[in-house]
Amino acid sequence: MEKTTKKKEKPKLTSKPEKYLEAVGRRKTAIARVRLLIKGEKSFLINGKPLAHYLPGFELQKIANSPLEKMNCLDKFGILAKVKGGGIHAQAEAIRLGIARALILFNPDFRKRLKRVNYLTRDPRMKERKKFGLKRARRAPQWQKR
Repeated sequence: MEKTTKKKEKPKLTSKPEKYLEAVGRRKTAIARVRLLIKGEKSFLINGKPLAHYLPGFELQKIANSPLEKMNCLDKFGILAKVKGGGIHAQAEAIRLGIARALILFNPDFRKRLKRVNYLTRDPRMKERKKFGLKRARRAPQWQKR
């Protein structure tokens, strides 16, 4: 028997980005690697898909775009983000943190305004691990007298 393997074709960019700033954002188990493209196409792609297709809800799109809105830079940058892990809300917040960190690399003066609205704070809350002998992290089996 012969094994046939098909490789998935990755979406190709029309032109290779010449200059970009890169930052990482995290939230719960979601990790976002964000590139702020200074030159080239001014699009917002997440895992090769446009923002509206990847984050369907308006609120999620607003969360991801909020650092750009705050700094009045919506049409100045193209954004490429690779996200994995977590749910879509955690992914949107990870993208927000990544964009905010990349904007600071672009202009350190943005730091004060972004910090004031809490876009530079990494939310450390994570799910607590399950312990042995318990049903969940803290939930014990029901106690029986007999």
